[in-house]
Amino acid sequence: MEATRQTEPLPRLDADAVDLDADEAAGGGRLARLLKWDEATLLAARRWRTPRRTLAARTLTRLGDASSWVVVGLAFLATSTATGTRLGLRLGAGAGLATLLSQALKRTLARARPDLAIDGFTPLAANPDRFSFPSGHTAAAFAVAAAFAGAPSGLGPLALALALGIGASRVYLGAHYPLDVAAGALLGTLAGLVARLVG
Repeated sequence: MEATRQTEPLPRLDADAVDLDADEAAGGGRLARLLKWDEATLLAARRWRTPRRTLAARTLTRLGDASSWVVVGLAFLATSTATGTRLGLRLGAGAGLATLLSQALKRTLARARPDLAIDGFTPLAANPDRFSFPSGHTAAAFAVAAAFAGAPSGLGPLALALALGIGASRVYLGAHYPLDVAAGALLGTLAGLVARLVG
């Protein structure tokens, strides 16, 4: 009987637990490397700073403010045309949904802005809040770009170019990490596609 007990295999649960711990450690290592790359890329972007580029980046960021989208949306609605009304509603729905989702994620994930997380780092623009992930400016801009895809008068490509510029400006100004902007672009694109259902 004693010999039988000694030859019994170890429970599989222990082996599975070890494998799970190894997977978690590997995942944590990948995340740490990704975040390290994110910070290094942000810091490297400072090499591109010049007064003219800073002015352009600040202008692009201002164009991505909520007040700018409200003015543009109202201007489309004021045309009282079918196209203007449709685009105004798409803009409002897309930018609004992107803003709501990005703000909810920011407060859930609570990633600190670069100037709060990196010693000695100074952004070139004032931050509207303490949270970094995802970029709300980028989310709203890409929502509008997706909502305007296929719009007349070249509005689709123009909105996409503006969205790319706004996203780049957020990293250039030190308001967001690159991953914040990438997540904002994805979130905004999804919100814009939903907004297209408006009309």
